[in-house]
Amino acid sequence: MMKTETIQLAGDVPGNGIELRVLRFEGKDREATSAYLQSSLHGSELPGQAALHFLIPMLEKAAREGRIAGDITVIPQANPIGSAQWMAHQHIGRFEFFSSTNFNRSFPLLENFDTSSLPAIDGPVPLAERLKAELLRQALPHEIVLDLHCDDESESYLYIHQAFLPEMYDLASALGSTAILSWDSTADAAFEEACAHPVLQLPKTEQKTRAVTTVEFRGLSDVNIDTGKSDAEGLYKFLVHRGVIVDTSIALTVDFNGPVTPLENVEMIRAPQGGMILFHVDIGAQVKAGDKLVTVVTVPGDPAGDIILTAPQAGRVLTRRGHRYTRRGDDLLKLLGSRRSENAKPGSLES
Repeated sequence: MMKTETIQLAGDVPGNGIELRVLRFEGKDREATSAYLQSSLHGSELPGQAALHFLIPMLEKAAREGRIAGDITVIPQANPIGSAQWMAHQHIGRFEFFSSTNFNRSFPLLENFDTSSLPAIDGPVPLAERLKAELLRQALPHEIVLDLHCDDESESYLYIHQAFLPEMYDLASALGSTAILSWDSTADAAFEEACAHPVLQLPKTEQKTRAVTTVEFRGLSDVNIDTGKSDAEGLYKFLVHRGVIVDTSIALTVDFNGPVTPLENVEMIRAPQGGMILFHVDIGAQVKAGDKLVTVVTVPGDPAGDIILTAPQAGRVLTRRGHRYTRRGDDLLKLLGSRRSENAKPGSLES
């Protein structure tokens, strides 16, 4: 049966703390693959939370029927700090208010799976650091680690380290992902990078049996019953395929044929000036070099102030920003190219 644990983390000032709700399913086979799933590390990114909401009853049914082979840990709301950050009726869950640090950056990078060096749950460090340490303590004992996120307006896609490919095409197939962004640097120490780092110290044959990824479940507003159930079914199918759950009625066909694009090949289209955004292309569009992507209207009513941004190379439009009024330097669109971007830089695509 499912066991619920509530982990209390004291706040940085008296009378202020958070609760981390952890759901556990104990597997009956000590040799079976175990899995860890979390969502909403960025607070209001809810498609993954919806998927877990519908996945939990499926796991409970499997538990009642004795079909949970490997241990499963689920944290549906991985960031109570960010979830509570509101300002002027707007939720702001990507960056911590105190430090302005992205909640999905600056995780400790461990050389092995020994977590004893991480800050204690009541240690003399800020709450955000203790939360990150606790999430790693929960995740690292598992062979499968899925961190569920979403983009602004987006297709469903995955971030996967090059060492785990092509073995992780099974996850892309189960979730219906349209693309994979592959990476090989831990420059920003995101949660996925921190979970992959000790795995990458293992022999390559052992690395191939692991699955560590950031799942981008479409866009911020793609939170509904149908997609939540569909995503839950995809996660369930993947867990069955990897032997975490036993279900003879489920069979996964590994048929992913989307682009696998190194991060350095992703063209991040940025606003040269602030203004109103008018997109010429939708997500999923295939474009040629020179095609119009975005018009930034800098002087409303005067077309002479329009700035038209075009595709630096041919590729697929993976994401668009959700807002339509932008600042100078903002990211507007991700384009998956076949060659290295002239603007490529180490680390994550966005801050």
